[in-house]
Amino acid sequence: MLFRSILAALAFFCLSLSASAQTLGFPPLTGRVVDQAALLGESDRAALDQALAALEAKTTDQLVVVTLKSLQGTTIEDYGYQLGRAWGIGQKGVNNGVLLIVAPNERKVRIEVGYGLEGTLTDALTKIIIEQAILPRFKAGDFPGGIKQGTASIITTLGGDAAGLQGDLQPDTTPVRSERQPDGSPLPFMIFALVVGGFVILCAVSRGGGLCRLVMELIFLSLLSGRGNGSRGDSGFSGGGGSFGGGGGSFGGGGSSGSW
Repeated sequence: MLFRSILAALAFFCLSLSASAQTLGFPPLTGRVVDQAALLGESDRAALDQALAALEAKTTDQLVVVTLKSLQGTTIEDYGYQLGRAWGIGQKGVNNGVLLIVAPNERKVRIEVGYGLEGTLTDALTKIIIEQAILPRFKAGDFPGGIKQGTASIITTLGGDAAGLQGDLQPDTTPVRSERQPDGSPLPFMIFALVVGGFVILCAVSRGGGLCRLVMELIFLSLLSGRGNGSRGDSGFSGGGGSFGGGGGSFGGGGSSGSW
């Protein structure tokens, strides 16, 4: 009886994780600039889009600027890496994607970095960019200025030409060596791995059975449904270039966040 209760609890926990992930809604990826919070003017969006397209043409790195109406009750760290994965920013297998995320209602900003760029756009460098290029302008109410300066600094760090956006900012791109302490917590994945591992051991000890098969099917279904987040449907918010799309890159929580 105790064994059945444990298995039922494991299944409920796994399904709860999946349901929690499904509650997040992501804006469609309709361009290199997705201005859902309407912080940018038309000329700003056009200039950013041009600079981001030039960066991708030169380096293959994909940088997307996104402003959000709401973080939907979660942290910007959790939202950021899930959004990056849902959109598939960066090239598949290279994972060279970056998101500059601004959530004005929660007064949060984040630079989310794909796996493949964590050695170049380090946590330390993204923190410097946020604190020196973005936050001073946000605190003064200049959202377009902060976004453009932050974007310019990211482009410069990645080896692109940000002269058209950079203005008076001269970012320090000297590599900073630091121990990685990701802002996006991997705790949910660790817990899930432990739960599944414990379940497999319990099934082995109990010699399997119909209940084990049932719970395993529930876990498998929860994994499938949890990967269905995000959409690429049409939207009125875009920085231009409606044919733009992610290349299948992935994220693991690298980058930094700030608030004002």
